[in-house]
Order: sequence, then structure tokens, then C-alpha cells
Amino acid sequence: MPLSRRDLHDGWRLRAAAGPVPAALADALSGDATGAAVPATVPGCVHTDLLAADLIPDPYLDDHESLLAWIGQVDWTYETTFDWRPDGHERHDLVFDGLDTVATVRLNGRVVLEAANQHRSYRVDVRDVLAEGENTLEVAFRSPVRYANAQSLEFGARPRPYPLPYEAIRKSACNFGWDWGIATYTSGIWRPVRLESWSTARLAEARVVATPDGDGGTIDVDVTIEWATDAASAGAGATDAVARAPFVSVAVAGPGLGDGPLPSAMDDVEGDRARVTLALPKAERWWPVGHGGQPRYVVDVRLHGDGPHTLDATHRVVGFRTVRWDTEPDAEGTPFTLVVNDRPIFVKGVNWIPDDALPVRVDRARYERRLRQAVAANLNLVRVWGGGIYESEDFYDLCDELGLLTWQDFLFACAAYPEEEPLRSEVEAEAREQIVRLASHPSLVLLTGNNENLWGYEDWGWKQYLDGKTWGAYYYHDLFPRLVAELATHVPYSPGSPFSPNGEHPNAEPHGTMHLWEQWNRQDWLTYHDHRPRFVAEFGWQGPPAWSTLVRSVSDDPLTPESPGMIVHQKAMEGNVKLTNGLLPHFRVPADMETWHWAMQLNQANAVRFALEHFRSWAPHTMGAVVWQLNDCWPVTSWAAIDGDERLKPLWHGIRAAFAPRVVSVQPRDGGLAAVIGNDTDAPWPGELVVRRLSFDGAVLAERSVPFEVEPYGNATVAIAADIATPGDASAELVTATVAASGERGLWFFAEPRDSRLESARLSVETAPADGGTAVLVTAGNLVRDLCLLVDKLRVDKLLDPAVGSGESGGLVDKSTAVGEAYTEDGLVTLLPGETARFLVRHGGDAGTLDAAALADQRVLRSANQLVAG
Repeated sequence: MPLSRRDLHDGWRLRAAAGPVPAALADALSGDATGAAVPATVPGCVHTDLLAADLIPDPYLDDHESLLAWIGQVDWTYETTFDWRPDGHERHDLVFDGLDTVATVRLNGRVVLEAANQHRSYRVDVRDVLAEGENTLEVAFRSPVRYANAQSLEFGARPRPYPLPYEAIRKSACNFGWDWGIATYTSGIWRPVRLESWSTARLAEARVVATPDGDGGTIDVDVTIEWATDAASAGAGATDAVARAPFVSVAVAGPGLGDGPLPSAMDDVEGDRARVTLALPKAERWWPVGHGGQPRYVVDVRLHGDGPHTLDATHRVVGFRTVRWDTEPDAEGTPFTLVVNDRPIFVKGVNWIPDDALPVRVDRARYERRLRQAVAANLNLVRVWGGGIYESEDFYDLCDELGLLTWQDFLFACAAYPEEEPLRSEVEAEAREQIVRLASHPSLVLLTGNNENLWGYEDWGWKQYLDGKTWGAYYYHDLFPRLVAELATHVPYSPGSPFSPNGEHPNAEPHGTMHLWEQWNRQDWLTYHDHRPRFVAEFGWQGPPAWSTLVRSVSDDPLTPESPGMIVHQKAMEGNVKLTNGLLPHFRVPADMETWHWAMQLNQANAVRFALEHFRSWAPHTMGAVVWQLNDCWPVTSWAAIDGDERLKPLWHGIRAAFAPRVVSVQPRDGGLAAVIGNDTDAPWPGELVVRRLSFDGAVLAERSVPFEVEPYGNATVAIAADIATPGDASAELVTATVAASGERGLWFFAEPRDSRLESARLSVETAPADGGTAVLVTAGNLVRDLCLLVDKLRVDKLLDPAVGSGESGGLVDKSTAVGEAYTEDGLVTLLPGETARFLVRHGGDAGTLDAAALADQRVLRSANQLVAG
């Protein structure tokens, strides 16, 4: 009889068991004999249930974070009933895919599970506890805040950057707040729960590895089974003419395998193990996005009992590729170069945090929106940061499908972690589970022990503070590499990020991976040019969210950079001071709020684009840059390129431009200037580079044409003649380096905008209908720097309404209006006099063209000129 699964997601109710519940909510949350309690959704969390019941305000608005902090101090209990009847199976397991976090589970009043780890699943044999008829299931959560504080007393205080001891509980660290994140202190049954009924045996673990071999490949499947009874286990391996012992079969479907029977193989179970190897004569290679296709193969794994019937089944979707990181020392230190299918890959990466501070709200559709935005920005790698969560299967499956490489941190971040029990065993259990779960994904190219803990131990005063206490070294240098070697030998492992492979300082520039934060914290972003790291795993710059996101979430009147709601939505230490200090070398601080907002967004985009062009220009010495960060988990001023309402910030356009398949940038070299041409495609790139020094009015002051050819996935450097690289008037001249046939262009300005003679932008705007939205043609009458359309400000509903005449008021968002959705993937465009840029603005509505006058509004059509010209 095959294993059956029954979801237990219905009929749940939530009540507050103990803790500081506000008096106004006490009756609604008491769950007393009157039956008062809140309907609960499973999977879900306390916050989403209270929101659905209209008992709390949106935690992301204004200062509701502090208003709702009591939730994390409360013990919460979920309860449901379900009907059960014996069905002939030998074994019945209660399975929780995720509990957040410290919970006691009771079935019919009997404790069946004590859980204390958000990052793992739980399975409990309840065959002796189930009752025929109605069964009562209760999950009682302890306050995560009070539990973490109590555990910190047990383990002893350890260094960390934030007040609450997140290192003392196996729960998402950023759930306690971060320098971009709201503290939510969630509790709940955050992943599915079910009853699994089975007989004889089940698949406890299936590890699938796809290895290319010439034109074909090999699939190795290692299976561990669990027996329903000791008697069944004792009978394993016995065979006769009528019946045979349980055996495992494997079948593979995928590209190039033809129309005949699927390739398959099988093996008997010996003890609790089986290993099946299947050779395929043809197997197409899986490649990162931008390097080839992403063919995938479905591996069907079945456990059979007596005769052909199936006891249990599972599947994995795999891709054939090889992966390694080249860390062989060279004359300049130690590289950190990703090699996929024997091809060095320049990593164009971004760091990922949980996409919502209430992660249960992130479904497959939302993952897909975010990851497709990453691909559209020319990214090829996403690093899942160690202070968040192991994301759902949907995340990794989409990365496989899209060709987005994944770098997965184990969940340890910016703190010293105890190695004592019970944490020690919990860490091993979660690591074993997650390695097995993730290792078959072709997108997975690196497992990393932690974020910044090796660096912290060396440089942040931890050694004195710890005074001999454990801090996590056992996990990073012993446990994790040992488990990876046991369970996933094909997956590379690094003890930390940053990390130097041969014992050097963990953040040493010539070796391995590096995090660069001095620019944001203390220096100007121009100093990125002072560094030539081998691989940059973190760096970034702050900027506010989209204007419509900001005014939706902060209701301050007046709204200013320092108004109370703005400060609540700025989590970085001295964040606004750093924003100002980072702006002043480039622009003056604007007087009005909306222009301040644009200035800070533009400076963020310019800082990161400047750095990325610099790092990319040094390939193959530098072979990757991973921007902090792709996404936000709520509306906040942060380092993200996509804000908490899923809107693109100008930074996204900067990343997209710097990581384009073919780029030209102008860089300082040997006391002069050079044009560096980057070709991240599989074809040679020959052409002619036209290099000019121009005045701001477009007059050509000096010019050269230079032929070039760039090999596939390579760079070429073209020295710029001294008469072009030397300005006559630094405040009013620039250098352009343009590919004659295709138009890729790099720019060099001799002076910062604030010290230049940029004039007010003279622009004309035309619109026309286009597939998917409105084509916007913007023509410059003079030099216009960093042109952007902040189309989130448009009231699309009004602009597409025939009753609203051209140019009438009401087309822009303010704090009281609903936001019409519009976006463009074009931005940060610099136009020389007479040039035209085309923006495709995508918007809702089946038909209609956006009004040119509304698009030309100076609040929507933004440029650097607005921050300079008087």
C-alpha cells in the first residue's frame, strides 16, 4: 500500500496563552471557554492571522513596529481538530516542514514533540496516540524574545551588532531586526503540516547527483529508507521465487533521451540503504544564464515492496554541469574564480535577504517576480545571506530554471555562536537536512559557513569579549565541511564570507573573497578605485525606496529626511549622516524633500555602478562582484535595488548597465585614462572604438578611432591619448568612448557634478503606443546626465482615463492617492546634445498611451542636472 499524505491545514485557531497582550485585545485572544479565539491560516504566522482578523495595524507603516513589539513577548497557541480512521497502514507520522520556533506539540493532550529550530523539519511517529474519530492537535509556541534572552543567560553573553541575542536561538537572525530590517519576532506554523501514513518502509532520504561525462552523463542516487517496524527491517534482503525485498528504481526523463522507454535502473535495499547508478549516453549541459541553456532532467525515485507496487516515491530535477572554484595561488595572491563546465565565469551577483519580514507571504509568484527582475538586471548569481532563512523549494527551482547561480550561506551572521548543547545538535540536524535538500539543484555552486563571523573574530574585539568561550569555529571548520564531504561531495564549500583560502586574514584584498564597507561607512565611493580585490562578496550604498513606496508607508506631515517616520524607516547606524556625507562630494544637499529623495537615490545608483564598472574592468584579476543587496523585506531606506513594495530603484538600472553583456567603461590607468571593453558573450567582439573629448555643448575637442577585438568572455584595454585624457576646462568637458557600429559607450567626467557647469536640462518628450505600454522618446537640447523616469509617481488610472485631458492635474501620486502601477527597465541614461533616448514604460490597462506632459513633469523626469543647475 503506497504512502499517503494528508495536509492538516484546516480549522486552526490561535490564542494568546501568556504575555503582555494589550487590554483591548485580551478578550479576542483569550481562547477561553466562551470559544473566543482568532481563526488561523496554516501555513502562516501570528502577524498574518492578527492582520486578517483586523486586530493589528500594518506593521510596515509609520512606527507600528514598536506598537506591535508585544507580539514577540507573548506565548501563542495554535489548535485544530481532525477526524481519523484506521486505514490499514502500519505507521502514522505527524510531519511539520517548519515551526517558528520554540514549540511544544500535543496530540490528544499528549506531548509528542519539543521543537526549537525554525530551520529544520520534524517527523513524529504518532500511531500510538491517534484516536479513532476526532483528534485534537495543539502547537504551543514560547515567546521567541523571552526564550532567546533565557538561552543567552545559559550560554553566556556573546558579541553581536544588535541588542537581542539572536545567536542563542535557531531562528532567522534578521527576525530580531537588522540595519535594513524591521523586528517582527514571528511565531507560527510557517510551513506545511501533514499526516503521513505508510507501511513496510518509506524513503527517508534521496540524494541525487548528476555528473556530465563527455556527451552523456551519470546519475547517482543514494537512498536511505526508514522501516515501519523492526520486524520489517529484519526481513530486508530476503528473497524467494514469489516475493522480493524492497528495492529502489530510478527513471530519468529529459532533453535528448528520445521517444522510447525512459532510461532506468534499480537496486535492492540492503539494511536501510540502496544505491542506483544510471548512465545516459546523451545529456545536455546546464549553464548559468548568459552562458547557455538550462536543460533539466527529472529523476523519478521509487521504493517498491513485494512485487511491483510502490511504497513511496519522490523526484529531483537536476542539471548536468561541473562546478569548482579556482583558488590556486598566483603571483598576485589567491583567486576566487568560479568555473562551470570548465569555463571561468565572471560572477555578476547580488545578495538576497528574505523578501518579506513575514516570510510566509512570499509565494512562488513573488519569488518569480523578484528573480526575473534579477535576470533582467543582467545578474547571474544570487547569494542567500546567512542572517535570513533557507528559502523554499520554489526559490531554488526557479533559480535552476532561470540559470541564476545560488550561493547559500549556512544561517550564521555577524555574531559569535555558542557550540554547546542543545544548539550543537540542532545545528547538525539542520545542516544535514539542508545539504541533502539543496545539493541536487544545478544552480547551487557554493555553500558557505557564515557571514562575517571569521572577520569579526579577527577584527571586531571578539577574542577579548569571548574570553575563551566558543564562537562557532567548530561549525565552520569542522562540522560543515565534514557534512558536505559526507552528503554532497560535488558541492564546493567555503568556511565563511569573507574568507582567504590559505590562512591569510579573512578580509585580505589579494586573497579569496572580500567585503568592502569602508566606502559606505567612512569614505567616499570614489575610493573603490583604490581596491583590486580578487572577488567582492559584499559592498553597497544606501538610498530611499521609490517615492510612492515611501509616501505609502510614512505619513509624516511634513515629510522630511529627519521626520519621525523617516527615522523609523532608516535602520542603519547614523544612516542619514552617512547618506549626507556620501552625497556632498558629488552634489549639494537639496532643500526640498522630493529632490532630496532623488539625490539620494541617484547617488546610490552612481556609487554602485561606479564600483561595478571598476571591478569588472580588472577581470580576470577580479572575477566577481556581489552587490549588497537585491531586495527589501519592508519599505525602508536601504542598500536594496528593489524596494519593499517590489519597485525598481535607480540602483537597479545602474546594476543592469554595469553588468550588460557588452560594456565600455573609462578607467584610470597608469596615470592616464583607458577604455576597457568587456565582452560577456560567447562570440568575439571586433569593432572600432571612437574616443572623443567633448565640451558640454557637444563640440569635439579631440578625437581618435581605434580598432579593437575582444575575445569571448574577455576584456580589452585601449589606452586613451593624452590630448583626449587631459581637459582644457575640467568643469565643462567629458570623454566618450563609443563602439562605432553598436553604440556601447563609456563616459568620463573630469569634475564631479557639483563642481561642473551642468545647465538645466532642456528636454522634449513624445509618447506613442507600444506593445506592453507606452514608448517614451526623450530628446535632449543640451547635455543631460543620468536621466530617469520615476514612473511610480504616475497616476496611471487617471492618465489612461479618456475623461482626463492632456496635461490636467491629478496625474501624479501624493500621500493621499492610490498608486497606479507603472515601471520601466530603462534608466540612468546620459544624453549628449541632440540625442534621443527611448523608454518603454509598462503599465496596467489593456489600451491607452500615457500623457507626454505628465511624463515630462520635473518630479517624474529626473536628471543629475536638476541637482546642479540653479
